[in-house]
Amino acid sequence: MSAPIVPPRVLALIPPMTQLNTPYPSTAYLTGFLRSRGVVAVQDDLALGLVLRLFSPAGLDTLRDAADLLPAKRRGPATRAFLDNFSAYRVAMGPTLAFLQGRDPTLAHRIAGRSFLPEGPRFASLDEYIDPEGGDPLAWAFGALGVQDRARHFATLFLDDVADVLREAADPRFEFVRYAESLALSQASFDPLAEALAAAPTWVDQVLATLTVEALAHHSPNVVLISVPFPGSVYGAFRIAQAVKAARPEVVTVLGGGYVNTELRELAEPRVFDYFDFVTLDAGERPLLALLEHLAGKRSAGRLVRTFRRDDSGQTGNAVRYENFPEPDIPFEEVGTPTWDGLPLGAYLSLLDMLNPMHRLWSDGRWNKLTVAHGCYWKKCSFCDVSLDYIARFEAASAATLVDRVEAVVAETGQTGFHFVDEAAPPKALRALAAELKARGRAISWWGNVRFEKSFTPELCKELAESGCIAISGGLEVASDRLLTLMKKGVSVEQVARVTRAFTDAGILVHAYLMYGFPTQTVQDTVDALEYVRQLFAEGCIQSGFFHRFACTVHSPVGLNPDEYGVTLLPLPPGAFARNDVGFIDPTGVDHDALGRALNKALYNYMHGLGLDQDVRTWFEQRVPRPTVPRRFIARALGGADSPSRGRPPT
Repeated sequence: MSAPIVPPRVLALIPPMTQLNTPYPSTAYLTGFLRSRGVVAVQDDLALGLVLRLFSPAGLDTLRDAADLLPAKRRGPATRAFLDNFSAYRVAMGPTLAFLQGRDPTLAHRIAGRSFLPEGPRFASLDEYIDPEGGDPLAWAFGALGVQDRARHFATLFLDDVADVLREAADPRFEFVRYAESLALSQASFDPLAEALAAAPTWVDQVLATLTVEALAHHSPNVVLISVPFPGSVYGAFRIAQAVKAARPEVVTVLGGGYVNTELRELAEPRVFDYFDFVTLDAGERPLLALLEHLAGKRSAGRLVRTFRRDDSGQTGNAVRYENFPEPDIPFEEVGTPTWDGLPLGAYLSLLDMLNPMHRLWSDGRWNKLTVAHGCYWKKCSFCDVSLDYIARFEAASAATLVDRVEAVVAETGQTGFHFVDEAAPPKALRALAAELKARGRAISWWGNVRFEKSFTPELCKELAESGCIAISGGLEVASDRLLTLMKKGVSVEQVARVTRAFTDAGILVHAYLMYGFPTQTVQDTVDALEYVRQLFAEGCIQSGFFHRFACTVHSPVGLNPDEYGVTLLPLPPGAFARNDVGFIDPTGVDHDALGRALNKALYNYMHGLGLDQDVRTWFEQRVPRPTVPRRFIARALGGADSPSRGRPPT
């Protein structure tokens, strides 16, 4: 830097896209920590700001003009409906956003009546729900009094329709969550991202640049932190940095976050530093303190912590330098309390895209996000990045410290809902949390991620429910005892059944993370896994789930020791940018993509209470073997007979 930055004024930004119902917590964590150390720090959410600007009346006018320019043969059903009913879309959008923000709840009656919102192709999904008795097809989900939820679901479909138009007419990369994800997902080469950034900006790009310049003018920072948790927020982060450099080239830009911590650990691409001055790895507290001291002239070159920078020295030329001066991380007990000060908490949108009562928690409601502990206390699962800091370094705070943070956040936000975002919250820590909340007479609602281990007894589940726990998610993964042992999960299907039923009996909703395509997984394993899942739904053990395809990463035990799992790794493609996912050859030769379609179709129906009595083989496109799992396996594991069917005919 040409001159020391004294004092630093830090602006932490959330790039598009993360989620719209609540702020992604990284900026809240870092802002709270920096303020605890006397640093002037502020934050802003450009992801939310972008959507609200695009869907404003002026934004809709611009979108209509863009759609008008499309040739008729390129206009899809959503665009045709939008243009044919534009005045209705424009009139409805503002009140609908206000309703989703919780500012106009009485509008629910008009929206639920289906006479207020123009209905595009997304509303066709409502036809999937059929009442065999000819009544209200959605009564199973909303009941007789669920006007607010019904309206929120219809309003979400309305926004999805407009987003489809936006993709077709203005920016094909736009998504509410995975924005331009393909440009960063497992991209060894920086070329695709560089080409997109060098191209003429789309309307979405222009709006994002305007929002960035407005944020610079409002906050007057000299350091901008941009956190990228997912591949779907990388493109937006680089566009923001590009706008910062164009408007205020003297401002220092810093990139960090979950994507960086997993994908860019071997970063050697100098073009990244046309946009960012520094890139930091892992927990950001210590690297940021070192960087701010460096920028203030208090720390010499070479003493940064887990930080990439451009090396322009004459000896090495235009290259990348990694500096990691050995200093201990900030203890989890001392990282301070996150703050949401400066974020527009009243402007977030509570969406309801999935009618399942557990699945909706990810998009519905504004949750204060906290962490019970840093890292994972188990850190053995062979599919996980157990060698990286966010998993490997386990540190817990005391229950007193955690509830102090809870009370501070409630006092600041006025809201008592919490999402504990741990990799796996320790049962011992959750028990202590429940006791501390009870001792202080503090009432909150919370949910989080756990391992389905035997420590979660019916007694503990009841204690957690009494402390405010409303939902739990955890990994069942492959739902096969052989494969659960191979992946060192430390649980069995029978144990998962007992633990999840204990949660359910305590009134706690349960979501299961599921996996297919793990090394050596056969077609029989997959069919059996679906039968286990069917029984878990039918017996009321789980209420929600999600199947994802196994991906081998270079940081996981499978990627580090492939011979132990019977697979051969493929060579990584050449490149100096991202390096995380690695292909492999599985000698079983199973077509997991075809099986995955069946798994996801079945699971979608199970989450809506459909097809729970149906033979699992009927979901598959190809002929598959009969399940080897006894039909009463889960019922016997629970110590009882088969439960009566809770399902309805499948769609």
